[in-house]
Amino acid sequence: MPTPIYLTATEAAATLGISLPTLYAYVSRGMLSSSPDAQGRHRLYDAAEVRRLARRKADGKRAGKVAQKVLDWGVPVLESSITLVADRRLLYRGHDAIELARHASLEDVAALLWECSPRRIADAPAVPVAPAQWAAWLKLWSDSTPLDRALVLLPAAAAQMPRVWALGRDAQLDTACAVMRLLAAAMLPAAPSNEPLHRQIATAWRVRSRPQSLLLRAALVACADHELNASTFTVRCITSTGTHLFGAVAGGLAALSGPRHGGETVRIAALLDEASRAPDLDRYLANRLARHEHGAPGPVLSGFGHPLYPDGDPRARLLLTMLADCAPARSPLNEVLQLARAVRDTTGAEPTLDFGLAALERVLGLPAGAAFTLFALGRVVGWIAHAMEQTRDGRLIRPRARYIGEYPAGGVE
Repeated sequence: MPTPIYLTATEAAATLGISLPTLYAYVSRGMLSSSPDAQGRHRLYDAAEVRRLARRKADGKRAGKVAQKVLDWGVPVLESSITLVADRRLLYRGHDAIELARHASLEDVAALLWECSPRRIADAPAVPVAPAQWAAWLKLWSDSTPLDRALVLLPAAAAQMPRVWALGRDAQLDTACAVMRLLAAAMLPAAPSNEPLHRQIATAWRVRSRPQSLLLRAALVACADHELNASTFTVRCITSTGTHLFGAVAGGLAALSGPRHGGETVRIAALLDEASRAPDLDRYLANRLARHEHGAPGPVLSGFGHPLYPDGDPRARLLLTMLADCAPARSPLNEVLQLARAVRDTTGAEPTLDFGLAALERVLGLPAGAAFTLFALGRVVGWIAHAMEQTRDGRLIRPRARYIGEYPAGGVE
């Protein structure tokens, strides 16, 4: 291991472009660490740590020049080793997510993202909720949507977890497995099980074809993580306050449900239904585009055009290709693909993951809302990985706002 290089206070301040008082303020706020020199009379600063902070400061300055809203598709705001979206690819800890989706289960990907063995997940203890209690809860909330059931039952289950606040590695992994399985049991709904999640889903939704079951497996893996989207950032913010995993995941579910995130699958389902009834698809699209040009709010068409994938979302490509290979003989597959082609020809926009999930729901005749359920059950694995990473980081996420409101008449000091 190379010997650390240290800077004096003057050198560190010069590297950061700040005054000495500001440097000392950084140390007091926990943004920078220092250590005494050999004589104990002066403080020294790790050069690598100073350079990292300087890079973050430079990123922030560039963001201010490029965009007023740093968090709106702006510069990176957190360091993470979990997922990379770059060069038209999606990588989970350096592994191509699309290749993983072709052969791996969600549990395999959970092991990768949580940095443990697949056997550790398979052998995790059963959730500590009595079967009779769980069955009673499911009956009580049987008329609720899968999301509402999950938002009620996860906190209820958390109260039954004896080690929900424990931070040890084994306890953390046990809780992670419990959250993943209880979320599935709440949303499907079913009894909690250690069986691979795609098989639980296939059983609950009566999917008996092996190729279709493998498609469900691929969809879960494709949904597992996507860097710092709104729900994942929410999970990290909640985790940074020190709360337990159940609370963080409940916050992620609330963020995911919004119509501009996972809830977009509902709007895409409506689009598919509306387009299927249109006597002239080209005219229908022309009318939709015209309404948008004349000030209609929202995106032109839900489910098309992802800012991170200008040449098309590889997750959607995979799901639509696999769907074409296993669609039932009598299904709306052709009209779904026809809509995708027509949108591409008209606008140049390619389908997103949300469109692929909605297409899967429609073509396979799955229960209403199945696309959202797949999204949530896959994404919880990524949320847990980010929560674990944030816990190790240990810092509270607390960005500052750029004030644009009125000032008092006398100004501020």
